[in-house]
Amino acid sequence: MSNTQRISRRAQFVKLYNSYGLLAILLLEILLFSLMTDTFFTSENIMNVGRQISFTGISGVGLAIVVLAGGIDISTGMMLALSGVLCVKLNVEMGIPLWLSIIITLLVALIGGILSGEVTARLRVPALITTLAFQTIYKGVAFTITNAIPTYGLSDQFKFLGQGYVFNVIPFPLIVMVAIFVIGHFLMSKTYIGRYVYAVGGNPEAARLAGINTKRVIILSFALCTFFTAIAGIMMAGRLGSGQPGTGIGFEMDVITSVTLGGISINGGKGSILYLAIGALIMGVLTNGMMLLGLNEYIQWIVKGLVLIFAVGMSSLEISKD
Repeated sequence: MSNTQRISRRAQFVKLYNSYGLLAILLLEILLFSLMTDTFFTSENIMNVGRQISFTGISGVGLAIVVLAGGIDISTGMMLALSGVLCVKLNVEMGIPLWLSIIITLLVALIGGILSGEVTARLRVPALITTLAFQTIYKGVAFTITNAIPTYGLSDQFKFLGQGYVFNVIPFPLIVMVAIFVIGHFLMSKTYIGRYVYAVGGNPEAARLAGINTKRVIILSFALCTFFTAIAGIMMAGRLGSGQPGTGIGFEMDVITSVTLGGISINGGKGSILYLAIGALIMGVLTNGMMLLGLNEYIQWIVKGLVLIFAVGMSSLEISKD
C-alpha cells in the first residue's frame, strides 16, 4: 500500500471517528454496564453520574481553554483540593459568611492561575513544568493549612452546593456545569477572546505578528482554568461534607482525559467546548461503571491510563502526516 493510500485511509478513519466515534464509545459503555450490573440504569445512579461528571466538566472547561491556547495544566487536582479546604477554613473556622468565603477562594485561585500564566508566558518555562511546580505548591499549602486533617462542620447551605437538588430531581452541580459550558462555549465561539485563544494555540508567531498580545492570552487561559477548577473544588467540599486536602489526587487525569476525548487538540488551536461534555460523560460513565462492578482503585487507574493513551493517540493521528 502506498503512502498516499495510507494517508487517505487514515483521513477517512479520523473523519468517521470525529463524526460518530465519541457517541459510539458512550453508547457501548452504557450497553456494557447495563448488561453487567442491575443498578447502572436506575434513575438514582443516572443522577449520581450527572453529579459525578459535573466536577470534571467544570474544571475541564478551564483546562480546554488552556489547551486550545497551546498549553497544559496538570495542577487542576491540587487546585480542586486547595480551593475546597480554603473555603471550608474561611467559612467554618474563621466564621466568614459563605458568599464571602467563596469570593475570597475564587480570587486566590485567580491569583494562582495568573502566576502560573506569568511564569509560562513571560519566563518561558514550559507549561508542563510550571504547572507541575504549582501542583506541588498547591498540595503543600492545602496540607499545611489543614495539618493533613479534614475539616468538618459544614453548614447545610454549604453542603447544598455539592449535595443539593433543584426541584428535588436535578443535582445542583449539574446545573452549574451546564451554565459554565454555555459560558465557555459563548466565550470561545462568540467573543474576540476566544478568537485570540484559537489563534495563539494554532500559530503563536502568526498571532503575535497579527498584533495579538500572546502573553496576555496565555495568562488569561491559566487564570480561567484555576477559576473554574476552584468552583468545582468548592462544590466538591460541599459534596463530601468536609474540606479534605487529598481530594484532588488523580483528579487531573480525569480532566485531561475528558478534554482530549472531547476532541480538543493537544497541539492547541482546534476543538470545541461542547464536545468536551461528551468526553466528560464517557469518563463519568466509565468510572461509575467500574465502581458498580467492584473493580478496585488500582485497576481503575490502569483503565483510565489506557483511555488517556487512546484519546491522545487519536488526537495525534489526526494531525500526523507520516
